[in-house]
Parts: sequence; C-alpha cells; structure tokens
Amino acid sequence: MSEITSKKNILLIGGGGYIGTSMMDDYSKNTKISKINCIDRLIYKSQNIDKKIIRNRKINFFKGDFRNRKLLNKALKGVSDVIILAGLVGDPITKKYKKLSENINYIGIKNLIKFLNKNKNLKKLIFISTCSNYGIVKNKLADENTKLLPKSHYAVSKVNIEKYILNFKKKNFCPVILRFSTAFGYSPRMRYDLTINEFCRDIHKNKELVVYDPYTWRPYCHVKDFSRIVFKVLISDNNIVRNQVFNVGSNQNNYRKIDLVNLLKKYKKNSKIIILKKKVDPRDYRVNFNKLTRILKIKPKFSVKYGIKEIFKKIKNNKISKDHGNHIIKSDVKK
Repeated sequence: MSEITSKKNILLIGGGGYIGTSMMDDYSKNTKISKINCIDRLIYKSQNIDKKIIRNRKINFFKGDFRNRKLLNKALKGVSDVIILAGLVGDPITKKYKKLSENINYIGIKNLIKFLNKNKNLKKLIFISTCSNYGIVKNKLADENTKLLPKSHYAVSKVNIEKYILNFKKKNFCPVILRFSTAFGYSPRMRYDLTINEFCRDIHKNKELVVYDPYTWRPYCHVKDFSRIVFKVLISDNNIVRNQVFNVGSNQNNYRKIDLVNLLKKYKKNSKIIILKKKVDPRDYRVNFNKLTRILKIKPKFSVKYGIKEIFKKIKNNKISKDHGNHIIKSDVKK
C-alpha cells in the first residue's frame, strides 16, 4: 500500500474532547504532521482545554462553534486535511438535548461538509462515526456491509451523515468514514461516562458498581489506537481509502459487560458489584475489523486489560481524579 510522504497540516473539528485531546497530544510528537489546528466550542460543563497541549508550537486552538463560518475560515488556513469529531457525543446527552443535538450532529455537520467541499485545497475529509450504528446484531460479527439499525438519536444522526457523504456528488475532497468502537483509556480530557473507564473508577473508589444488560456485546478501542489509525488513513493513498467505510477496533476487544466485570475482579478483589438483567439499552453487537487490517495494514495495539491497568494506575497516582464526562451542557449554550 502506497503512503503519502508530504507532511500534514490538519484541522480537528471538535478536537477539544476525549478523543481529540488525545490526538493532539500524540500528533504534536509526530514528525510527519507540521500543524494541528483545532476548533471546539468546549460545550460541556466539565470541559476545558489542557493548557499544556495548546502551548505546543504545532497547535493552534480556536475556541468557538464550527458553524461560525468566519472562525472556521481562520481555522482552515493552510490546512490539508480535516477530521470531523464534532457533535454531542453519546446516547444520554443527545437524548437529553434532542433539539441541540439535531442542530449540531445532523444539520450542522451536513452544512459543514457542504461548505468544506468548496475548499479546493482540501485533500481528505475523515468523518468519525460509530459502531453503535449497528444497533442489534445476533449470532454474527457485524462488518461494514451489515445493515445499520441505529437505536439512539446519536446513532441516527451518524447514519444520516454517512449516507450524505457517500451520496455527495462531485466531491473535491477524498472522504473516509471511520466507525469507532466504544473508547477507553487515559486522555488529557478524561471521560468517566464510558463503560470501562467508569467501571474502573467506581471499583477503585469502592463504590457500588451496578451493571445493567450484563450479557450485551460491544467492541472497545483505546484512544491511542484511534490516533494511530486516523493517522494511517491520513497518509494512505487516496485511491485506497476514497469513499471507504472502516470499522475501527479489534476482534479481540469485543466484550460483554459481564466479561469486563470478571476482568476487573482480578485487579480489585472484594468489589461491590450488582448485576441486573434489566434492559435499559437495547444495543447488542459484536464487530468484525478485518477490513481495517486487510486494506490499511494496521490493527490496534492496546488491549482492554492494558486499559484497565492504565486507568487504575492513573487514578492511584491522582492523575485523573475529577469526574469528567459528557453529562451537562454549559448554561450559556443556546442552540
């Protein structure tokens, strides 16, 4: 597989979150990336940008809404490739703020893509989607051709944007869609409303961990692996990745919640765990990631076991003690 050797100047739209700050941290050390622009509204009540990251000479941070065309044009100056992470992220927050999530996750992103297509200098546009789009898949692994059955407002918007990108005519950029697994691991902007991170925190703090839907499957992926795989897409030849959809994760990191609990018990004995079979989330899917390895010649490095050890160690060393997550929108956000 041929790779692009010229250095990259990237724009992370919505790069101030859990995954984006990890990307900025990783890419600031990457010699093949010259410039990292980031635009983010910092919409969540607990959300602030890590000053250590934006002090890096490679990084330019633009605080504000990506729907602000004047600000967006500033952030796009000198940029070769765009990665769209922006949006209200997660099922609970999009359910809580339905109108806002519709305005950002669907209408806002759709208009953004239309606007970006006017930029003749743009090489790749990478849209971060989700494996949650599969909804429920029984007795098999979902691959990129599996029927999408989104069960949440969040996933419905992702599916609609995927369709919009793939059906978009006369594209001036090379579009790539990445369906991310459920994230875990340490990030400069930590989230504890993600399954593995939340389980680790509650067990470490001797809190009672209540587990719903224990036998439902999900795929998981470390935030550092997301950075590695997005970079691989950035440097891949356009002819290989154009209009492609990739599941991002690894077959080995498909787990049921009960499996995660059993792993955690090995690291923290006498944990207070209550297993409830009550259905609160209908999603249940395992995912096949063979296309990622076959075409891009890359696969994730970091296992769930690694992530559990990492989170426990960080909490023990008081690195990530605050309860950050995508829970509440800041009071000044209107639309």
